[in-house]
Amino acid sequence: MTAKELVQSFYKSDALIDSATLKEYLHADVTVDWNSSKGLVQLDYDSLLDLSEELGRAYVRSKIRISHIISENDMISVRYSHFVKTIENPREEMLLAHFIAIWEIKDNKLYRGYQMSQLS
Repeated sequence: MTAKELVQSFYKSDALIDSATLKEYLHADVTVDWNSSKGLVQLDYDSLLDLSEELGRAYVRSKIRISHIISENDMISVRYSHFVKTIENPREEMLLAHFIAIWEIKDNKLYRGYQMSQLS
């Protein structure tokens, strides 16, 4: 699988709300620098799994719509919108946020992530 295919597969999966699936994609030494509305958040392997479990408790469905993806060797840039369905209202899909991320792939796993988000 190419680096681009790996990132596409990651965002098509339920990894963001299913920590068991997320483990399949993460390198053991993964780090993510996330510039969010709360400022800079730095995440490692365990905190990413915790975040996935938290999202899994809040949402019954997670869907990523990729608008742009650019690949250069083991570096992938992706722009996407994250939609969710809440436990309280599972019939309505709502836009959670817009994201842009740059992923470095190592050993066919997500290794370094740099991400920015804007709430909907």
